[in-house]
Amino acid sequence: MSLLELLRLSLSRLRTSRVRAALTMLGVIIGVASVVALVGVGRGTTSNITNRLSSLGTNLLTVSPTRQDATSTATLTLDDSDAIANLPSIAGVAPEVSTSLLVTAGDKDTTTTIVGTTAAYPRVRAYEIWQGTFLTDVSVERSLRVAVLGATTATNLGLGAADLGSTVSIGGIPFEVIGILQPKGGANFQDPDDQVIVPVGPVQKYFVGGNDVRSIGVSVADGGDMTATSNAIKALLRERHQLAATATDDFTVFDQTQLLAAASSISATLTLLLGGIASISLVVGGIGIMNIMLVSVRERTREIGIRKAIGARGRDILAQFLVEALTLSLLGGFIGIALGLAVSALIGRIAGWGFTFDPTTVLAAVLFSLAVGVVFGVWPARQAARLDPINALRYE
Repeated sequence: MSLLELLRLSLSRLRTSRVRAALTMLGVIIGVASVVALVGVGRGTTSNITNRLSSLGTNLLTVSPTRQDATSTATLTLDDSDAIANLPSIAGVAPEVSTSLLVTAGDKDTTTTIVGTTAAYPRVRAYEIWQGTFLTDVSVERSLRVAVLGATTATNLGLGAADLGSTVSIGGIPFEVIGILQPKGGANFQDPDDQVIVPVGPVQKYFVGGNDVRSIGVSVADGGDMTATSNAIKALLRERHQLAATATDDFTVFDQTQLLAAASSISATLTLLLGGIASISLVVGGIGIMNIMLVSVRERTREIGIRKAIGARGRDILAQFLVEALTLSLLGGFIGIALGLAVSALIGRIAGWGFTFDPTTVLAAVLFSLAVGVVFGVWPARQAARLDPINALRYE
């Protein structure tokens, strides 16, 4: 008997017991939908984390001071930043001093982060200008009171392109708005679009005092030079800070690529774990198929006896019942895939990371459905194939 004929017989049999077939497929549908949806959510989360970290800067190293003991605090200075900028393979260096202040524009105000930095900040932190211009070397050298607004801050203050050149009050001191940044999106515990960028001098002079900087962002020209550049920065700063050979560093150099790799690894592990947990329901669905097929063998004992009496071989009976199990599993798998993709797309839309179709997940779900049909359909099919035709014909 051809495969096409076996498939036709299987579909005909399923149509005669639609409710039973639907309930049998339900376990497979739920299992496949769970796997597809959870894997899709896991991949979306991984992509979202990767995009968030990448948006912080390209080939980014961050140098921060560390406390030496309970009574002293290490410091980084603008001179340290200038020295780092002279190292080879450096694409840009941006020292940062930050504080949180009230910003007022007309009758609107908002409390946001004020970042004092230099003209290299957009290159290091991967920002782009939407309207106007960014800080220049001249404005930084002269410590001019000019400000570039993040997209969220501009919205909160009701400012747009037409308001360039207007004045905002930062901590009670007037600053001229010269630009608005392109939004990065992805508001979280620290919205990257909710900030005001000003020259480092005014922040040190009016708001925080002293000549120290909170951190130094370093953009490396070539991603392959990250480790070498990090080591060069450590050696340079140890020499500048006059640290003894046995002394610990009074700073840390954080590599963005390490965090990205760690986050991706953790997300991939969680995705695999979620997929594994969801696949348990597929096993339950497979047990349901095996149970129904065993009942079907018992109900159709006389039919099997008649078929064997008129010349059907054991392998023909085996193939018939195995194809029925595969048909149940595959139909449930296809419905589950469609449902899982829909759920994944819905969650992605609500969470904000969108939906990406992954054919690998779909192919894996189809193969898994086939495996369930084969594994849990073989035993009932073998039971049917081994029935003695004489005893089967006598069965009531």
